Amino acid sequence: MIKLEPRKNRSSVLEISTPIIAVIMTMLFGGILFYLMGKNPFEVIKLIFWDPVMSPTFSEYSRPQLVVKAAPLILIALGLSFGFRANIWNIGAEGQYIMGALLSGGIGLALYPLSAWYVFPLMILGGIIGGATWAMIPALLKIKFNTNEILVSLMLVYVAEQILALASLGFLRNPEGLGFPGSRDLSKYESAANPELIAGTGIHLGVVFSFIAVIFLTYFLSYHRTGFQIKLIGQAPRAASFAGINLRYIVIFCLGLSGGLAGIAGMFELTGPAGVIHIDFNVGYGFTAIIVAFLGRLHPIGIFLAGLLMSLTYVGGELAQFMMNIPAAAIQVFQGMLLFFLLSADLLVNYRISLRTSINKRRYK
Repeated sequence: MIKLEPRKNRSSVLEISTPIIAVIMTMLFGGILFYLMGKNPFEVIKLIFWDPVMSPTFSEYSRPQLVVKAAPLILIALGLSFGFRANIWNIGAEGQYIMGALLSGGIGLALYPLSAWYVFPLMILGGIIGGATWAMIPALLKIKFNTNEILVSLMLVYVAEQILALASLGFLRNPEGLGFPGSRDLSKYESAANPELIAGTGIHLGVVFSFIAVIFLTYFLSYHRTGFQIKLIGQAPRAASFAGINLRYIVIFCLGLSGGLAGIAGMFELTGPAGVIHIDFNVGYGFTAIIVAFLGRLHPIGIFLAGLLMSLTYVGGELAQFMMNIPAAAIQVFQGMLLFFLLSADLLVNYRISLRTSINKRRYK
């Protein structure tokens, strides 16, 4: 009989090194996947992990794109990590990302073509409110009826996607778009645009905001009372209950924070790289951020590094698709391997496999 038994003495070295092990295993099994597809695995792995940073041909464009694509992943993963630490499982950041973009975009389009300095700040506020409000639905249902926040937040993603489609085809559609789906291009509306901070790089305010969020939340987690309470609930829930920590407040705070950060990530993406609200606006950042959160060990600094690594797979994956005709689905499988091997490595670090045979002795009279 195979059993998993908790390890009495866990290796701190292995706990720190599991992300590295997961990356190596992903490269190994990803290489096998690419080989079975008839591609040179070494060339594909090189295109994904090496060329975007070191190749003179690609790095000039790819290096700035690493931080541009990492910014929404980092913002969303930062919010998710606080809930995960407290065993509050928000799986619906994709929906909160969409709703933040929709509300902020709705504000900008409602004020079009007004030229005023306060349009962009109002859109930032709208992004936060949109994402946080959508996250409050599973939070309030959990507090009031003890519902499972995993299921509720996940199901709300599909509701948000339908609202996105309705907005793109209906109430936010560009009246000058000749009937085609999609809103006005907000990047061309000066008061609502999120322009490049450095010409030719694509780096925008969302990148700066993600860096600031990493610094602020690192301090918050380490020195603020609520940060300590979140860690205590996750590590010793019984001790937290004896200490009188208000679990309802923590649920609302964690889901509100994750929703707000996901919403503002959607807002910066809408006003920056995307520009318009359309049916395919969401590209899976909310789900990928779950990988980033765990790969970064639920710590803001680790999430920052993990976000850059995951962004590397995005940029490198696009290169592999273009240069070697790799299907996008294969790149998504490759990214999914990273979470699989990370969770597998964590399981083996925290538990040991025990093989036991049990013999039932029967007495016959």
